[in-house]
Amino acid sequence: MQRFYDFLRRHPTGVDSFWAVLLFGFSLLWVVRENDGATARLAAMATVLLLSLTMALRRRAPEKMLMGVVAIGAGQLVLDIEANPADFAMLVIIYTVAGQGGPRWASRLALAGGVAATPVAQLRWPLPESGTAGRVFFTVVMTVPFVLAWVLGDSLRTRRAYFDQLEERATRLEKEREAQAKVAVAAERARIARELHDVVAHNVSVMVVQADGAAYVLDAAPDQAKQALETISTTGRQALAEMRRLLGVLRTGDSEDSDGYVPQPDVGQIEDLVEKVREAGLTVDFRIEGTPRPLPSGVELTAYRIVQEALTNSRKHGGPDVGASVRLVYFDDGLGLLVEDDGRGAAHELYEDGGADGRGHGLIGMRERIGMVGGTLDAGPRPGGGFRISALLPLKSAS
Repeated sequence: MQRFYDFLRRHPTGVDSFWAVLLFGFSLLWVVRENDGATARLAAMATVLLLSLTMALRRRAPEKMLMGVVAIGAGQLVLDIEANPADFAMLVIIYTVAGQGGPRWASRLALAGGVAATPVAQLRWPLPESGTAGRVFFTVVMTVPFVLAWVLGDSLRTRRAYFDQLEERATRLEKEREAQAKVAVAAERARIARELHDVVAHNVSVMVVQADGAAYVLDAAPDQAKQALETISTTGRQALAEMRRLLGVLRTGDSEDSDGYVPQPDVGQIEDLVEKVREAGLTVDFRIEGTPRPLPSGVELTAYRIVQEALTNSRKHGGPDVGASVRLVYFDDGLGLLVEDDGRGAAHELYEDGGADGRGHGLIGMRERIGMVGGTLDAGPRPGGGFRISALLPLKSAS
């Protein structure tokens, strides 16, 4: 039975042709029995054939078949060909046009034709030996099937349109979910890229400076060279720990606070960061203004990374004997950061555009981080020489 239904769905025109042949054969028997003259039989046979043909082609061209049925019905009236079994095709065409979802004029014409068919037929071929009441009753009864055919077809059209709308909405929602997933993946990639850049740029920069210093004083001051090598070792271990944390986030089922991974840096570790930078040879003045208090994790990580990147840029591009200062200011509604150096400020501009670093992700990464928490960044050369980075991280936007 299921195969039969599948066949019907795959070959709708073949099914219609099958029923059209049955209708033609049954109507042909009626023509032979009810019509005596040769001319009348030929006219009735032609009418039956055309009505059966409209039934067979109703799905391919419903509007054209409707117009054909109207013309055939008018021909029946003119040629005095009484209603016959083949007129059942009119019911089928009305149902098809109402249910196909084509132009509305066709559906209205089908309804009007169905309502007018029986009254017009009664005027042309009135029932014998029946009064006015009987004719009215017969007209009403015979009009009901045409109206029901149109109602069923229109209900099918409405239901099909509703399901099409639901399917379209489901498809649209699926595409939106895919787009949101792609955006989330891109954002996560950008976040991890920024984290890796900060870790590698800062720690490798410290290691390079210490290695150069150790090579310079290796023969003259072995103790200083040994201290530099210890700093390189400590910095390398810290870089590895942070990279393990970042890579651990990418692993399925691993949380950021799993064993073996260090926690996210926060404002409290800025002082340790400054101390390590001092050990690397950069003079840094660090001050905290206002009353320190717990901050949202996003703000804490952003503040740490900004200070880390700013000091890395000062060490890499500020020139020899550069000095820097770091200010953390706690406001009622935000956290202010001010990092300045007295080195070659123009080099930082080159770094932002890609001239010094070759790729230019330092200050761009700062702006992206601050934008994520709704803050503002002001970076540029100082009037008296050097470079200044000023940032304001609001607490309300980040929470």
